Amino acid sequence: MPLNDERANSSSRSEDQSSDVESSLTSDQDCSRDSFNSDGSSKQSTPSSSPPKTLSLDEVMEAGRELFNLKLAHEIANFDFHLDLNRGPQNSLFFCSLLNAVRDNVQKAYWDILETELNDDPPEYQHAIKLLEEIREILLSFLNPGANRMRTQIMEVLDMDLIRQQAENEAVDIQRLASYIITTMGKMCAPVRDGEIRKLQESTDNIVTLFKEIFRVLNLMRADHVSLTIQSLKPLLQRNGVQYERETFQGILDKTPTALDRTTAWIKSALEELLPATVPPAKSDPREGQQTLPGPNQILNTACLSLLTWDFSKTPVPETWVMDESRLEEIQRQLKLLETVNEVLLIVNSTIRGPIQGISSLSDCLKKMISVLLEGMHRPDFNLEKTLEGVSAQIGCELNKSLTVRGYPPLTPEMQTTLTGQICSISQKDNPIRTLVEDRVQQYFAALLSNPNTKNKLEQVPAGLAAIKPELILTGKSFIFLIENNRAVYGPFYLDIIKKLLFGSS
Repeated sequence: MPLNDERANSSSRSEDQSSDVESSLTSDQDCSRDSFNSDGSSKQSTPSSSPPKTLSLDEVMEAGRELFNLKLAHEIANFDFHLDLNRGPQNSLFFCSLLNAVRDNVQKAYWDILETELNDDPPEYQHAIKLLEEIREILLSFLNPGANRMRTQIMEVLDMDLIRQQAENEAVDIQRLASYIITTMGKMCAPVRDGEIRKLQESTDNIVTLFKEIFRVLNLMRADHVSLTIQSLKPLLQRNGVQYERETFQGILDKTPTALDRTTAWIKSALEELLPATVPPAKSDPREGQQTLPGPNQILNTACLSLLTWDFSKTPVPETWVMDESRLEEIQRQLKLLETVNEVLLIVNSTIRGPIQGISSLSDCLKKMISVLLEGMHRPDFNLEKTLEGVSAQIGCELNKSLTVRGYPPLTPEMQTTLTGQICSISQKDNPIRTLVEDRVQQYFAALLSNPNTKNKLEQVPAGLAAIKPELILTGKSFIFLIENNRAVYGPFYLDIIKKLLFGSS
């Protein structure tokens, strides 16, 4: 039975009804969107929570590691995850700059010491030997388990005991060892690195600079190796990712019993929003003490719809959405831009009317121009009203060009003033056109969430939103993808929360 159609009655015999609803909530768990447990697994997963307790530092660290693993698995299985060596910490540009500065200074100091030692008379090889040992371990890490022949060769050529003996007798041939390392790297690297290997082979730099370049290319090869491993793991994670993410989150919940507090508040808010609408006095059950309750899917759809207008700067997202918080923010930014573009175009069409009706090339030109001018409107320092004045001026220029070419008189100063005033007025939250467009967008996403046949619903854009239909469909696909993945993983937790909110069960 689809969860959308489920309804429960609360009466004096609430314990029996709670049992009935619990049974219905856990049925059909291998259905697609009609069930929250949509991973296709036959295994029943019942989330559990523990009473609050004081966590030790080890438990906090372990929960942090599990959260990292959860994030990594989520990204690899569902998105185009790749390793970026140039990407520093995202939370703080200052910290990123500081970290890079420290790293660069430490590396420079190391290479300066190495160069000083090798230029001594006689040369000192302490740092060079450590460098060769590290390179040997990196090369060995690239080998497959069965590559015994190459492993033996690397261990023989880069025999640290032998090299130390040679160093004591001033007989180390660093250039020969570097040449061997480069040749071995050429056998192991991905084809995309062949050019880098050729540069190393043809290098005429001094030995220290050569080793710096060897390390740079080795780091690239390590990134290639990790990326290849990630790609090989992706099919496995896609098959088992839902169960893995769910079990990992349950492990975090076991260690941190408050890990669903924000999620509970999020669902409770949706339930409170629905209860007045689902219990109208004229349609309430005539039997005393009974009322119609919203179904689980209805509650979750309402909760998910609220994410489109979530104030990320003031309210942390539910714990179950932390992994996709940045994607939710991006969807919200896209929608706000699309809504404003649509509002401007509606004003232009209603003001000018006949002379520009049906000219798709003009509409497309205006849409692109408005989108570019409004880029970055999500930033706190963005002045929407001032920007809309500039948008109005540009629109006036484009309209006058189009009107003149087609034999119409240009806009009068009065009409331009009226157009500017109406466009700038959409910066006010209570503007009727802005309210209309925002409501229509909410209706569109509500329909996507409530209808299992989403593919058909994607094309059914409400009246008044035709100008942004292609972009709205793409955004709708992205949002529904996130919702379906989230419900597949966290559905059992949501069901447990809803049951407790409706019936107070433990």
